[in-house]
Amino acid sequence: MTHYSDPAAANLNDGFVVAINIVAKEGEADAVAEILERLIAPTMAEEGVKFFMPYRSPTDTNAFFVYELYANAAGWDAHNASKHFQDAVKELIPKVSARERVPFIPYVK
Repeated sequence: MTHYSDPAAANLNDGFVVAINIVAKEGEADAVAEILERLIAPTMAEEGVKFFMPYRSPTDTNAFFVYELYANAAGWDAHNASKHFQDAVKELIPKVSARERVPFIPYVK
């Protein structure tokens, strides 16, 4: 098994990662961007969250990627149960044509 000697890289590789791909419906991309942006502050304030950041494709403005890093799977569970997440999802779902959430755990330490 490979180990990171860089402490910053090791910290970023320690936890439970969720990769989210979102495709906005035509005409809804700016609304999706705004919903995702509003999630940053309350999500980053959660105890089990290490990092949460949405990204928007420069070549397809309807395409979004969200990188989430939690301390562990329980952190993700707590995020999913949070009011700000539940409210955002209710607003987001009607505006997207695709949403895929895939969890990952590190296998290289």
